[in-house]
Amino acid sequence: MIRTFIRQQFVSAIEENFGKPDVIAGVATGGIAIGALVAQEMDLPFVYVRSEAKKHGLGNQIEGVLNEGQSVVVIEDLISTGGSSLKAVQALRESKARVAGMVAIFTYGFDQAKENFQEAKCNLVTLTDYDSLLKQALDAQYITQKQLDTLKTWRKSPETWSATFEMSAH
Repeated sequence: MIRTFIRQQFVSAIEENFGKPDVIAGVATGGIAIGALVAQEMDLPFVYVRSEAKKHGLGNQIEGVLNEGQSVVVIEDLISTGGSSLKAVQALRESKARVAGMVAIFTYGFDQAKENFQEAKCNLVTLTDYDSLLKQALDAQYITQKQLDTLKTWRKSPETWSATFEMSAH
């Protein structure tokens, strides 16, 4: 089953890059399910981090038991710019946890994300990335070389790409 494979790959990536942390933290919402499975597999406690503190109840941003000084590996599904993921890292650090790093399923590999993670001093490990996805799609003949070139152009500047594409179509 694919879920088992992904869970096992997360565990291997964590052990290889960070050793065994004290806690696994999932980023809401995409990192919660896989994070809980990884924590169970590693026999570790699990917490999750919301994008912001709740407006009611206890007003928690972090749910679960996390003690000061504990080492944490953060689990995420997808990294685009890294903005929301790094907000979770910041919240964990503000709670005085030691963030060892983050593991995600996929990254687009945007320069902005690389810069954001470097600036935050957070080591990011991903199971796969945009370049690998494109290579696999080309090898499987799911896309053509021309489509590959277009997709590579998109990644260089996704925020302006559609406007450029629309202009060239006219």
